[in-house]
Amino acid sequence: MRICTLTLAVVICMAAAHADGNWPAWRGPTAEGVSDAAGLPLRWSETENIVWKTGVHDLGYSSPVVWGDQIWLTTAKEDGTALYAVCIDLNSGSIVRDIELFRPENPQAINPLNSYATPSAVIEAGRVYVHYGTFGTACIDTASGEILWKRSDLNCDHRQGPASSPVLFEDLVIITLEGVDKQFTAALNKNTGATVWLYNRPADVYTPEVTPIYRKSFQTPAIIEVNGKQQLVSNGALLVTGHDPRTGEEIWRVRCGVDSSISSVVHGHGLLFVNAGAHPGESEFLAIREGGTGDVLNSHVVWKMTKNTPFQSSPVLVGDLLYMVTDDGILTCTEATTGTAVWSERLKGKYGASPLAATDRIYISNGRGMTTVFAPERQYRELAVNQLDGELWTSPAVADKALLLRTKTHLYKIAQKD
Repeated sequence: MRICTLTLAVVICMAAAHADGNWPAWRGPTAEGVSDAAGLPLRWSETENIVWKTGVHDLGYSSPVVWGDQIWLTTAKEDGTALYAVCIDLNSGSIVRDIELFRPENPQAINPLNSYATPSAVIEAGRVYVHYGTFGTACIDTASGEILWKRSDLNCDHRQGPASSPVLFEDLVIITLEGVDKQFTAALNKNTGATVWLYNRPADVYTPEVTPIYRKSFQTPAIIEVNGKQQLVSNGALLVTGHDPRTGEEIWRVRCGVDSSISSVVHGHGLLFVNAGAHPGESEFLAIREGGTGDVLNSHVVWKMTKNTPFQSSPVLVGDLLYMVTDDGILTCTEATTGTAVWSERLKGKYGASPLAATDRIYISNGRGMTTVFAPERQYRELAVNQLDGELWTSPAVADKALLLRTKTHLYKIAQKD
């Protein structure tokens, strides 16, 4: 199981989607992998349409976030003994800041396919918030590089490493820590780092017969609007819950799932599209109607998909169609409101990065550096296949008319050259 891409890993920012050209969170302003940027490149290679290519030291599977001319990402020593935040200039690709934030003593072991810097940052004007799971959370002044606050006392036994990215909502930074021992969500004051609320996932879900590894998750929660009010939706291990993001109070729940959940929720048409985990021979992907209270398993689950469901990669919704890819490269198109299969296509390679939908195309990258571009239509139509050197497990970011793609060793800015 390659957990690196949650990888990885969705942060959420409730900024006005796309209006300012920033990419403030994992999967963008709406955290759903959608951009309205025009003029993004269709084709590239190591010798074509590369504006710059910058090496990033050590190892991290976090996706880049962008505010103005700054790109921020995280990285870490492969043994977890030092954790860093790196700022790169959007125009030149030069490294502006390289900040060491934490030096964990005897860091927990992780899955060899994960990293200690898998959660993506979230950024706003003047501040960037970085999170490394149990190993620490910090806020950095983006102008000076000053560390404004740090927390390293919110802990769990990840067992396979951190992946869930932070969520920015009003004056809160919301973080999820789900391990084999503890499973909780905490909201921190973004100015001070102080805990505002903490929600422990209900113990009755994790009965003794539940294998400890199935009690943890890697998902990043989503913030959506339901009937004019904001909700925090978390598809944690074995339980999907909706919360008041200001207090953490649980509003509704659905008991479901077969394994640790990784990919994050997207929504549309009054439905939440939820990956509830998968392992060989068994999986669950649900469409849950918005607006319920209490236990809504029997009243609000509209359809369920148990074949060719994604595990690591999050889906993308374009119009009335959902597009998703399995770890083994089965790309599917499904009607969002009914769950009816429209088409499927076998792609080459293994997949963990989440797709990006932009204007009239969708981008999806595999672990060997290949990005397939296809049309969001009711029949599969390939537009381009592009190859970079190195492994590519992180989800893309958009900056103006450029794509930002992070391989295992480098960050690329890719744009159509005149």
